[in-house]
Amino acid sequence: MKKGSKRVIPGFGLSMGVTLSILSIIVLIPLASLIIYTAQLSASEFFETVTRPRVLASFRVSLLTAFIASAINAVMGVILAWVLVRYRFPCKRLLNGMIELPFALPTAVAGIALTSLTADTGLVGKFFARFGIEIAYTRAGITVALVFIGIPFVVRTVQPILEKLDPTYEEAAGVMGASRTRIFWKVIFPEILPATLTGFGLAFGRCLGEYGSVVFIAGNQPYETEITPLIIMSKLQEYDYTSATSIALVMLVAAFLILFFTNLVQARSAKILKGGQ
Repeated sequence: MKKGSKRVIPGFGLSMGVTLSILSIIVLIPLASLIIYTAQLSASEFFETVTRPRVLASFRVSLLTAFIASAINAVMGVILAWVLVRYRFPCKRLLNGMIELPFALPTAVAGIALTSLTADTGLVGKFFARFGIEIAYTRAGITVALVFIGIPFVVRTVQPILEKLDPTYEEAAGVMGASRTRIFWKVIFPEILPATLTGFGLAFGRCLGEYGSVVFIAGNQPYETEITPLIIMSKLQEYDYTSATSIALVMLVAAFLILFFTNLVQARSAKILKGGQ
């Protein structure tokens, strides 16, 4: 065997076969079944299913709350990552570990806990109720739940970038007379922007399909607080698989488009940072 033909990783064929098999079982087969079930409907039946007023209202609620929650997560995630990386304070490790809590906590438990806190008789809801603001069983409550489950995605994507950021650029900008605000926006922010966009896309994808933590706090009022995953679950309970897969396919396409656009912006930002055009 020629020296140039040797592979760095031995057993490439076997490992590639195992990888493709796992990918097919976990990702490709479920997606294929989604398309196969949807293909049983004609084009007119498909559009009639996904354009029903109640379904369109659920699309609007899910997309709007997911986008708002992801935008809030992008801002809060950058702030939390900055605090965890740049400052030393008591219980820092505890706070750093609590970021993973939404991953470890069952979504149903999170939903029940958030509903108890934000209800009119809850600790948080009682305070806002004095000002006539309702959180639980409204779109605001849905957004709160989505912020809770999406915040780790942004923190964990931005945090490593901040840890590896060379402080000499900040020091040089400070020596040249730049203010702290200008240093952040001109030196630090361009470096963390791709990671922030990645976290935003991941959080949006998670928020768009979240069911367990939202169904309790949403109130599930048709045309007002009813989310699309709840309609999909209702169709499945009625054994209407074609309608469920049709609605799910629309959500899947929407999530793919958002992630694709986010990746394009991220790639463009990374290219600019490397000196490209």
